Amino acid sequence: MTISLPRPLSSLPRASSARTAAEPQSPPLPVGSRFLLPILAFAGVFQAVLQTVMVPLLPSMPAFTGAGTTSVSWLITATLLVGAVVTPIFGRLADMYGKKRMLMVAFVIMTLGAVLCAVTSEIGLLIFARGLQGVGGAVIPIGISILRDELPPAKVHRAIAMMSSTLGIGTALGLPFAAAIAEYSHWHVLFWVIAAIGLAVTTAAALFIRESTVRSGGRFDGVGAVGLTAALVSLLVPITQGSSWGWSSLAVLGMFASSVFLFALWGYQQLRNRNPLIDLRVSARRSVLLPHGTALLVGFAFYGNALITTQLLQAPRSGAGYGLTILQAAVCQLPTSLSMIVFAQVGASVTARFGSKVTILAGAVCLVAGYSLHAVPGKELWLVITALGVAAIGTALVYSTLPMLIVRAAPATQMAAANGVNVLLRTMGTTMCSAVVASILAAGVVGGSATSGSFSLAYGVCAVLAVLVFAVSLALPGHDRSQKM
Repeated sequence: MTISLPRPLSSLPRASSARTAAEPQSPPLPVGSRFLLPILAFAGVFQAVLQTVMVPLLPSMPAFTGAGTTSVSWLITATLLVGAVVTPIFGRLADMYGKKRMLMVAFVIMTLGAVLCAVTSEIGLLIFARGLQGVGGAVIPIGISILRDELPPAKVHRAIAMMSSTLGIGTALGLPFAAAIAEYSHWHVLFWVIAAIGLAVTTAAALFIRESTVRSGGRFDGVGAVGLTAALVSLLVPITQGSSWGWSSLAVLGMFASSVFLFALWGYQQLRNRNPLIDLRVSARRSVLLPHGTALLVGFAFYGNALITTQLLQAPRSGAGYGLTILQAAVCQLPTSLSMIVFAQVGASVTARFGSKVTILAGAVCLVAGYSLHAVPGKELWLVITALGVAAIGTALVYSTLPMLIVRAAPATQMAAANGVNVLLRTMGTTMCSAVVASILAAGVVGGSATSGSFSLAYGVCAVLAVLVFAVSLALPGHDRSQKM
């Protein structure tokens, strides 16, 4: 299907073209546009909560479902895997056929997944339902693209900063949300609540979000979508299952080898295609490649803050932990969500004054500082909470800025696809973090729980990734300002 390119809305200038007085201006926004950011930000938090809710439930799921621990682990793996695969595909479809349209499709599929989780305890259906919920990975990049198309330039940066940070905010909120409902009610109730929220978000989006007129032409690259799916599955499945299957097993090594071949074949096909799923030439630009690399690294560094600390807080006092309940451990992480809400806006202000490079460097320093505090063995609980907050501030600063770098550098007609790739790389970083942390903590188990040294090592690995975020950020241009957009 070929779609002719309509007159673009007033928007941020691209790196390749400057705004002139002759450019057409956006038509007046409808009354409902004032609800645009609240709806999209809430949707982003909702999507991140969906990714996280299974984490505190996971230890109890074998008893709830009668399945083994390996099968139960797919309740998280399926969501991450589908999210990684679907995000760039939905991004491209949104650029071609309508951002609101694909956003609504994602909301409906996510909500159906929640309903299915609420009515079954059969592990196969639950894994399928969690896979449906993974489609929500497309919400944040599509939402960022809608904000870029619909809001005046003066409001875009702060709006995108908030939208991007909803991933971290939702992750922090998802843990106590799930823990509280699961502790005081049946776990099925959790998914009924999520389904009700999904229905509310879908209704609000249908009523108050208008369809963007910025579209790309060409045909959808179905071959490229299949190729990317095969390559990502071959890469992410062994990463998530390596600790269970054995890192040196034939299955893991074979899938890693096949992923290299499939990515090479897919890249060749994309470069020869007139309408590629992902424009690799755009992605290879320094102004796009560096934010993508930073997203991969910070996705790893960010996830360790919640993942490792949740296990540390619940570990028995007789070992390295603090002996907290699921709910108590989750409540300890509430300050991280508050930190991210505040510092997403601080990040936008810092970028406006000093540029994106300074903001990302400051975020990387906070991540390193937070993980350095985490790595101190035998610390008091207040220091754990402080370390959580410092690392969360770093995440908010980085996440608030990365999408704006993509917005400035990528063509308007490829905005959702480019942001989809950025979120895909964040997800890959998150998946890698989960696998690495699981391997480190499993290798350090003594007497049924991980040792203090294994927790410190896991935090140390995340600190190294934060240092790499700092190093990559040094290569970013230092002269951009949001005022010049």
